[in-house]
Amino acid sequence: MTPFTSQELRKGFASFATGVTVITCMDEDQNPHGITISSFNTVSLEPPLILWSLKKHSRLMPWVEVGKTHLIHVLERSQEDLAMHFATVKQDQFMGIEHKLAASGLTQIDHCVAYYECETVSVHTGGDHNIIVAKVINLKNHPEKEPLIFARSKFVGLDFTEIQSN
Repeated sequence: MTPFTSQELRKGFASFATGVTVITCMDEDQNPHGITISSFNTVSLEPPLILWSLKKHSRLMPWVEVGKTHLIHVLERSQEDLAMHFATVKQDQFMGIEHKLAASGLTQIDHCVAYYECETVSVHTGGDHNIIVAKVINLKNHPEKEPLIFARSKFVGLDFTEIQSN
């Protein structure tokens, strides 16, 4: 097998379509933070577990450690701007973003497809990232909304009417 470059690997990974999520959490002073993640995946129904990954040296790592809670937002097809907004670090990330404080005390962004309130149960090292395994504590789902998809390094949508008719 021929060796590959990191750029070739990145392009290969881009051929796998993923949903787009924003993770929100709170720091020790109860300030909200968020980040765009496309590495979200299901692990188990019993117990209800999910996983996602975060760069080892991310500013969010201290606030998503074992025992800490966070909120995963599955973005809606029209929320591309929101995905890009949380993909970069900003001083006041939530300025101009429609959001509220959920009953859990976590920051909840409005109009998403689904929300998973989670508690981190384990963190595993995986190369230059940490793999976060979290238990789903609460969820809210809006199946009538179309999710935002990321594939081939761009945002796309799905035509559910076409899928349902087949």
